[in-house]
Amino acid sequence: MTSPSSAETETVGHIDLEKTLTPPYEVVNPKYQGSGTEEDPFVVVWDSPYDAENPRTWPTLRKALMTAQLSFGTFAVTCCSSTYSGAIPDMMRDLHMSEEVAVIGLSAYVIGFGLGPLLFAPLSEMYGRQPVFLTTYAPFVIFHIGCALAQNPQTMMLCRFFAGAFGSAPLTNSGGMISDLFAPYERAVPQTLYGTAPLLGPVVGPILGGYVSQSASLGWRWLFGIQAIITGLNLLAAFIYFPETFSPVILQRRAHKLQKESAAQAAGTSAAPQYFVDIFHLNGKMATTLAGKLYIGLSRPFVFLMQEPIVIVLAIYSAIFYSTLYAFFAGFSKVFEKGHHFSQGENGLAFLGIGLGVLIGVFLTPIQTALYRRHGQKQPGPDGNPLPEARMILPMAAAILLPIGIFWFAWTSSPRIHWILPIVGATPFGLGMALLMIAITAYLMDSYGSMCASAIAAVVVTRSVCAAAFPLFTPTLLRNLGTEWGLSIFGLLSLLCSPLPFLLYKYGPLLRARSRYATEVAGKTYK
Repeated sequence: MTSPSSAETETVGHIDLEKTLTPPYEVVNPKYQGSGTEEDPFVVVWDSPYDAENPRTWPTLRKALMTAQLSFGTFAVTCCSSTYSGAIPDMMRDLHMSEEVAVIGLSAYVIGFGLGPLLFAPLSEMYGRQPVFLTTYAPFVIFHIGCALAQNPQTMMLCRFFAGAFGSAPLTNSGGMISDLFAPYERAVPQTLYGTAPLLGPVVGPILGGYVSQSASLGWRWLFGIQAIITGLNLLAAFIYFPETFSPVILQRRAHKLQKESAAQAAGTSAAPQYFVDIFHLNGKMATTLAGKLYIGLSRPFVFLMQEPIVIVLAIYSAIFYSTLYAFFAGFSKVFEKGHHFSQGENGLAFLGIGLGVLIGVFLTPIQTALYRRHGQKQPGPDGNPLPEARMILPMAAAILLPIGIFWFAWTSSPRIHWILPIVGATPFGLGMALLMIAITAYLMDSYGSMCASAIAAVVVTRSVCAAAFPLFTPTLLRNLGTEWGLSIFGLLSLLCSPLPFLLYKYGPLLRARSRYATEVAGKTYK
């Protein structure tokens, strides 16, 4: 098993990790490369492929528990985005707001999703995954308490926005942590859990929101209270059991500890203290000043979004199908509540068609994993792992299912047609969306390694901003064009993008060869 940063450190530092086989905190005559002087410090890397502090060497059970917690955290924040939709009728009555104003609460949360990663993803790459997760999840819980206590629309909208912003950290940082914990060939199950969480959350949300809100003993205020309690328990578990996983931060702490111990040993003697630096800071991989860290870290998602064709393509595609999902919140209400006279809870159950498709996508993951490994045996990458493009085999079929599901739902949405047909029609959409979301996340992890949090952040920002806008104009669109033609616009956009997985499968290696960040992770170009 290789260390989580072995490819990177070999690229930047040209250091053979297999030769650094010493105990981690041996200060006297350490066998790190370098002479220990200020000009030529000892270079701290993983001591061996089995270094106990290397997250990829941790016990399988420990990594499985962390993956489950990360996936649940991601599921919870996305579920909270859509529970609101099931409570809109009751909140309109109690907070005296129109439907147009009430929908802003849904969009405000998703806008927060889009803005939060711009800050939290690079901060996790500067200071570590652990502190960012803990310091953002706590306000996320608190602002849900604010939603439960809101007495006017302004308070509700502000609390929703900040809940979405602080809740966005798991969307990007969880992907980075999974990349920290697992080698590419080990990521199939973790990536599936993490990749489907943002899809299952919005599907389950309307069901929970509808039934809790219409309950005489609970109501919409308890809906937000229940969310605060559940996410608060997850936060408590994270405080108890949530170690740091980011290799540069772990190695930097190790170097600081060695430096401090050496200085303590040299104090009061004529001996000069020994100097240590981790491999990332030695080669300028990480900025050393706070201003430098902020500039590089906060600008990186924008750099990915403007300079990385891979990220640009995947961000646009994700924005289209994720925005369609949120447009369905308005579409389902018009089709089932108004057209088929469903209750709030029954309207939420209509999302089970999408949910079934997502679950089918999860069950198909072993097939994609087998195809991925077979592709790696026939055409391995420079590091011996399968090429990231092998993640796109099943998603090429998913790209065709996506518009089929949208058109099916759109043209069976008339009240004259039995309600089961549009629900069944949404299943191919859910299946295609699940396969694509899992593949996109996996592709970014494989391509960008420890910097994948910023790459994922760029995608999350794009899709969230678009998804926030769609619920605002979708009701008007459907009123003017009808559900058939209105939803067909989304199907047409999806159809136009369906060649993208095929193009990425064919030309992905060329794009990565011309990418600064992707080639750094690979350790060599594919030219």
